[in-house]
Amino acid sequence: MEKIKISKVENVQAFSRGQSFDGSLHITPHHLIFRYQPPPPAGASPTAKPPREKQIWITYPQISYCCLRPSPSASHYKPSIRLRCRDFKMFAFNFLDEKDARNVYDSIRSLSCKIGRLDRLLAFHYKPQPPESEVDGWKIYDARKEFKRLGISPKDSEKGWRISEINADYKYSKTYPALIAVPTKVSDSVLRYAGEYRSRQRIPALVYRHPLNNCSITRSSQPLPGISGKRNAQDERLIAAIFATNRGWRTTQTPNPTAPASLSPESSVVDLNESAANSSFVGVDDAEAVQSGRTTVDDLTNSAETDLDAPKIYGAQQRNLIVDARPTVNAYAMQAVGLGSEKMEYYPGAEKAYLGIDNIHVMRKSLDCVVEALKESDYLNVPPNYDMLRKSNWIRHIANILDGTSLIARTVGIMHSHVLIHCSDGWDRTSQLSALSQIMLDPYYRTLEGFIVLVEKDWLSYGHMFRHRSGFLSSDKWFTIENERIDRNRDGSAPGNAFENALRGAKGLFNRHNNDSNESLTQMTDTNGAVTAELNTSDVDPSKEMPSKSFANKHGPAEEHRTTKTNELSPVFHQFLDATYQLLYQHSTRFEFNERFLRRLFYHLYSCQYGTFLFDNEKERVEARAAERTRSVWDYFLCRREEFMNPKYDPIVDDFIRGKERIIFPKKGEARWWAEVFGRTDEEMNRYGPQAPPNLLSPQTSNMSSPPNGRSGTSTPVPQEPIVTGTETAEKATGAATTADAPLEKILSATMMHTSEAEQISTADKTPDVDTTAEPPSEKPPSAPAIQTPEGEQTSTADPLGAIKDFSQQFTATLTSLGSNAPEDRSRSRSHSRNNAATAAAAETQEDIAEEMK
Repeated sequence: MEKIKISKVENVQAFSRGQSFDGSLHITPHHLIFRYQPPPPAGASPTAKPPREKQIWITYPQISYCCLRPSPSASHYKPSIRLRCRDFKMFAFNFLDEKDARNVYDSIRSLSCKIGRLDRLLAFHYKPQPPESEVDGWKIYDARKEFKRLGISPKDSEKGWRISEINADYKYSKTYPALIAVPTKVSDSVLRYAGEYRSRQRIPALVYRHPLNNCSITRSSQPLPGISGKRNAQDERLIAAIFATNRGWRTTQTPNPTAPASLSPESSVVDLNESAANSSFVGVDDAEAVQSGRTTVDDLTNSAETDLDAPKIYGAQQRNLIVDARPTVNAYAMQAVGLGSEKMEYYPGAEKAYLGIDNIHVMRKSLDCVVEALKESDYLNVPPNYDMLRKSNWIRHIANILDGTSLIARTVGIMHSHVLIHCSDGWDRTSQLSALSQIMLDPYYRTLEGFIVLVEKDWLSYGHMFRHRSGFLSSDKWFTIENERIDRNRDGSAPGNAFENALRGAKGLFNRHNNDSNESLTQMTDTNGAVTAELNTSDVDPSKEMPSKSFANKHGPAEEHRTTKTNELSPVFHQFLDATYQLLYQHSTRFEFNERFLRRLFYHLYSCQYGTFLFDNEKERVEARAAERTRSVWDYFLCRREEFMNPKYDPIVDDFIRGKERIIFPKKGEARWWAEVFGRTDEEMNRYGPQAPPNLLSPQTSNMSSPPNGRSGTSTPVPQEPIVTGTETAEKATGAATTADAPLEKILSATMMHTSEAEQISTADKTPDVDTTAEPPSEKPPSAPAIQTPEGEQTSTADPLGAIKDFSQQFTATLTSLGSNAPEDRSRSRSHSRNNAATAAAAETQEDIAEEMK
């Protein structure tokens, strides 16, 4: 194979966790293999049989960083290659000959990021041996079978749901499954018109129906109201029908007023009265007090109270919930490009909660910070950098996701109400919240088979973009040669690129066609230290969606050439597995599978040994004939079932016995590091206790402890309620970012200056003299462009188009000044052309916005 410059190198010394082994390195089309002879155990007899040869296999998609360090002249250091893998294993290989090291480096680079096509990955060439070859994991999930288990079939039409085949050919929505469940009273004609109001036609569709109260979890993408506040009667009708599916539905289980004292109110779907009285399911943050119009938080919780002796008719006292997973300011900023969130006056009988879960870019940077804390574990066996772990805010993000999930599960299982979930496109945070809430609600999804069905349903069929988020085809940016700059295309790689970086930021700010995610609020720091916000949006109008090039039905060059978009990578599925681990750790008897199952599933996400996770949606998998050409990842687990069973598992469900309830909830403030997935011991990662988010610490206990050796940690957190960044009702839109005195330009200004909480905390960490016991300042978040009065009228305080134009003109001036401050050694003509380019880019931006405002 022409990509392999050298197939084998002898006398290679490998390092991992401070241990070294001598062996040979082999380059194959799909694996990097290191073979070595382990040393005999201590005290072994000289005549004893030597240990068996061991091998380390690394698939190329697992490599996230590769650095060649040539041997400097007149130096005793050997040439080496350092690798970081997606499963957080770190390796270093020392060579005797620099030419061999360069050949190995070039081969790895070519086999990782120069293949350009998915069908060249290992999955399309892998041939398993028995018993794995005798299993067909592609058949374990059947949409009709799962809907039938949920009580949705032609024979169960009285439950209010039906299966629609409107997307059977994937023409209605390219990212949705072929079969979707919708209310019986809503026709396909209504669905067609409703799809025009949802990004990428991802309409509200059912993913879970509660068997005891007929309440539902539905999911969708964001609506398209824009600045003008457009509405869609069919979308409103669809959601109203969803919220009405359990009207007149009677409970199949009569609560027992003499229930034993061991009954857990928070986990019981039976004792509605007691559970409601003990559940405050809308949390309040110091800086963002949650209000709900004329309804207080106590009213919201206690509205479910009823007479135990009377029969329960669900639907009469519901507080249905629309969950927007995004931070409030992000949702409002999306209105500038024709997107946004629901106007609650058009959705009576429901409330909306913003969960404030950060976007894919914040999560990517968070994981990068974790990797930085572990990166020295090839040559050295040192503990992680605890300061970096804390500053990553990884545990804070996991805790926030679990908080939002707890709110959803509580609303459905205890408050007996419906929940609609969305974020922006509805395939990242929405998948996390939807799947995790079902794990909390339904014991079936806590079995091995049920968890597999859940991943197939909520992640694979509903279009989580595994290929985009995982980067299986690698990137040149991940390969570097020490003291040689081969990755010149990396942002900010040269000190004179300030202008190019700013121009790139300007185009990314308003370009609606270069990004596959509808909502991306990030920050880019250029080489001069300036912070530029980026609002990346794709198709504002779903009808203008660029047709995706489908996979060919035949092998060969018909398949399109693909590359990895590094700004689209994010550990979304990793976070889901991490959050599942938290539930497994806290409720060890309620899961049939063990921690190793989650860890191996994470490994095979990036191994590309199976075809399950290679594609972005069901349509791509069908067109690529993945079930015929590749093996399912579930083959691996099903043929090794016993290895992944939890010996502590108790399958009995009894709501009258504490610890055996149907519903489980995360324990507040107890999120912890999943040490095993990071290749570390529990004592290493959780030495100073869980790195809990600041909003889970009371003022009295929020002091940072001072562990030895200059490391930092946190004290034990005090449980608090879930943080919701804002709520809205049909009567009044209140909460975070909803005052009347802020025009849209303030929202945009806040967006441009908005720093993630992770960065704010990192900055605070650099000032250890701050008194953390003091009461935090009552800073209010950025305000929204309008407030809805109790009568439902909306009052705007500024011309939104003018505000955006003003911002665009200011940005033009910034670009022009950057161009005029170019280094003196550049020619005057080049500076002049750059100024013209900046002006043209800004003018194009204004034209795009003006066109959108129409």
